[in-house]
Amino acid sequence: MPNARIYWEATGAPTGIPVLYLHGGPGGSLGRGGYRKRHDYNRFRVIGLDQRGCGKSTPLVQDDLGRLPENTTHALIEDIEAVREHLGVSQWIVTGASWGSTLALAYALKHPSRVLGIALVAVTASSREEVEWITEGVGRIFPEAWAEFSGAARAAPGERVVEAYARRLAGQDREDARLAALAWERWESTHISLDPNWQPGPLFDDERERMTFALLVTHYWANDGFLAGDQEIIPRIHELNGIPGYLIHGRRDISGPAITAWRLHQSWKSSRLVVIEDEGHGGPASMAALSTAVDHIAAMI
Repeated sequence: MPNARIYWEATGAPTGIPVLYLHGGPGGSLGRGGYRKRHDYNRFRVIGLDQRGCGKSTPLVQDDLGRLPENTTHALIEDIEAVREHLGVSQWIVTGASWGSTLALAYALKHPSRVLGIALVAVTASSREEVEWITEGVGRIFPEAWAEFSGAARAAPGERVVEAYARRLAGQDREDARLAALAWERWESTHISLDPNWQPGPLFDDERERMTFALLVTHYWANDGFLAGDQEIIPRIHELNGIPGYLIHGRRDISGPAITAWRLHQSWKSSRLVVIEDEGHGGPASMAALSTAVDHIAAMI
């Protein structure tokens, strides 16, 4: 298969303040580009990219399974840097949602001199603790669904649920992988169901999009976001002191409780914690707060 080709797009003023948006997942995409509407085109140059193996980037992960081990957070950071250099951007404001917030923080910790400020929604750090909560602990709230989810994992002795799904989704038996993707989607649809903005129904209508998401999210989560040990984000977040940051999180986010945003804020002294009391994992008020945060960061430049 060919080397990874990263899809990117830029909107707004070519000489405006660059703002990078990192989508969620892992395995999501820029979608219909709604992120572009959050910023003043006369003031900002808004840049987005589809992360390696998903969206409009090629090849899609399920079409290049042999190179799945190369799809890591470090590789994504290198892709971001390649886009920055290609566009001739010296520094930018980095934004992200959900997994995109993890990637934004990992990028900033690797390349702090390239970051003017950071604004994040539905804040995650993809730690083992967070992964254990969303794949196992939250089953205390949805025990019936979790029993079905964990049973459908077909885990080997000593294998974590997320590891079992990651193994099957990346396996040679693609029919078994398809069934695993469906089971994973049912669980995702369950644990977000208490979100005030939740809409009943499947997350994906397209089977390939479902597979992309399930394959990448389990690959990353089974490996602690490729951020374990001395790469873990929360213990290192103090390294971003001096860089302005906004941590925007919904109080009703059951899948990713606000504790992560709060812990980051405690050690990141130049950050602000913004809790949206009546929202869950993102939402219109959170996105409006993101736009305001970017404006505030821009005013400091």
